[in-house]
Amino acid sequence: MSVEQWLARILPRVSRPARYAGNEWNSVVKDHQQVDIRFALAFPDVYEVGMSYLGFKILYHVLNDRDDVAAERVFAPWPDMEHELRRAGRPLFSLETKTPLADFDLVGFTLQYEMSYTNIVNMLDLAGIPLRSADRRKEDPFIVGGGPGAFNPEPIAEYFDLFFLGEAEEFVHDLVELYLVWTKEDARREDFLARAVTLEGVYVPSLYSVSYRDDGLQHPVQPVRPGVPVPVRKRIVQDLDLAPYPCAPIVPFLDVVHDRAAVEVFRGCTRGCRFCQAGMIYRPVRERSVDVLREQVRELTRQTGYDEVSLASLSSTDYSAIADLIEEVGRDLSPQGVSVTLPSLRVDSFSVKLAGCLDALKKGGLTLAPEAGTQRLRDVINKRVTSEDMEESVKAAFEAGWQNIKLYFMIGLPSEEEADLDGIVHLVERVLALYRGRGGGTMGRGLRLHVSASGFVPKPHTPFQWEPQLELQELEKRQSVLKRKVRALKRKVELSTNDPRLTFLEAVFARGDRRLGRVIEEAWRLGARFDAWGEKFSFAKWLEAFQTCGIDPSFYANRRRGKEEIFPWDHLSAGVEKGFLWADYQESLRRASVDDCRFETCTLCGVCPELGTTRLFR
Repeated sequence: MSVEQWLARILPRVSRPARYAGNEWNSVVKDHQQVDIRFALAFPDVYEVGMSYLGFKILYHVLNDRDDVAAERVFAPWPDMEHELRRAGRPLFSLETKTPLADFDLVGFTLQYEMSYTNIVNMLDLAGIPLRSADRRKEDPFIVGGGPGAFNPEPIAEYFDLFFLGEAEEFVHDLVELYLVWTKEDARREDFLARAVTLEGVYVPSLYSVSYRDDGLQHPVQPVRPGVPVPVRKRIVQDLDLAPYPCAPIVPFLDVVHDRAAVEVFRGCTRGCRFCQAGMIYRPVRERSVDVLREQVRELTRQTGYDEVSLASLSSTDYSAIADLIEEVGRDLSPQGVSVTLPSLRVDSFSVKLAGCLDALKKGGLTLAPEAGTQRLRDVINKRVTSEDMEESVKAAFEAGWQNIKLYFMIGLPSEEEADLDGIVHLVERVLALYRGRGGGTMGRGLRLHVSASGFVPKPHTPFQWEPQLELQELEKRQSVLKRKVRALKRKVELSTNDPRLTFLEAVFARGDRRLGRVIEEAWRLGARFDAWGEKFSFAKWLEAFQTCGIDPSFYANRRRGKEEIFPWDHLSAGVEKGFLWADYQESLRRASVDDCRFETCTLCGVCPELGTTRLFR
């Protein structure tokens, strides 16, 4: 029975069968007999999540633009589909041609979130690919990892042949060319990896030696042979106007997380929030020109039929020509009935008013992220937003007609006190009062106010990488305190918090080393899957896995790091110097702010010298 015949029989028995069907509009199907390389792009979560990730779409476009490569997609199957695959003895397969994953030459995993690691192990097992790089044979595919998780991949290092640090639009061409040469020479797997490590941004874990001190801390990572780089430096695309972009992306058959067209207006952020890993690892800021963006928007709407286009970046209103861009794009799209949205806004009235100009008729949710409830704590985290900024933003939102407001905060930030939790409640009260002041009723009737409070996770390559995470019990206690204080308002406020146990594990694996690879496999064998999904998450399985492996997870999450401590990721460079991060960390202890180098003085973080004479801004 063919895969297609088998699918026709079992798809009615699984949830969301469109996840596995393929054949979507703009998908690319090539004859494998007519190409030299088969490249599987693997996302370790469900289809709806993976198909919303812009980097995934870019690589699909870049690879399939080559005549000699067939790039296809594979996502983590939901447990009901996994059950069907295992019961039938069928391997995990791609969407485009239903080819078994093990038959591809290269498999590239997107490392977007630490709690997807058991899904990676599960996908390799379902494919029949040996879990560890050391056990793979010449005929097995090379397993490649990229994305933000590649900046500390040590917990999963043994499962991968190589990782790539940085932006991959140019790198994938180098990797493909290297693979073509390797196949013609009939060389060993080790020979391919020895050549791959010479490519900028490539990290091959098997070519580095890791050892530990008696107290559990790590020695500096050492290369095992000459010519292996230390540190491995990330690779960037210097001119986004020249970078390829998918203007005919796949249009899914089912609703996905971000179900709209998107153009990437710029990359990077220099706001310098001390908790934010993205703001450090995606530096420097590089912009696309208005003319290029305008043409991309036109082509996207023509090729997809979407009625909404998102201007995407870490902070879209920081784009230097944002007003001109909105005017130009709006002029093109308005006659077609296509709306333009800004998914990420600064907390200032200009940004809110600007967003209000985009869609005068439809007002969805507006998200603002003050992050902390008091000015003192915002100074600590370098979130240069005042309560006055917040109030002006909310006023502007109400004036523009918004009634659905979302506020994002974090719990457990360094130096947080109960007064900071009270500050969150006070900000919520002010929003309600401002709405009533606009004639919104005594109880804020008509206003939908959603407050999200996530647990703080100290991330690698940030100034807070030396900070401990709050003990699990304390994080749970503070969540309870905030919930009680919000309920005491006796007004309709939706409060959501994430599971503190999941937050704890995220910190463990974000800051972890290679010893955690055994824990991941053990948890997977105990049944851990889709750990980021509340209904599938089992903390008990993880605790059992840590106990079986003799590893204390609090060693990674809850311990303050010393200035001279060697981190598991110190041999991997995001461009921002460790000395700068330490100095900025010391500034946080003094509640001192750091300039945004786009608009003020250079902070000497270490990124820009790597660009030579290239202009950062247009």
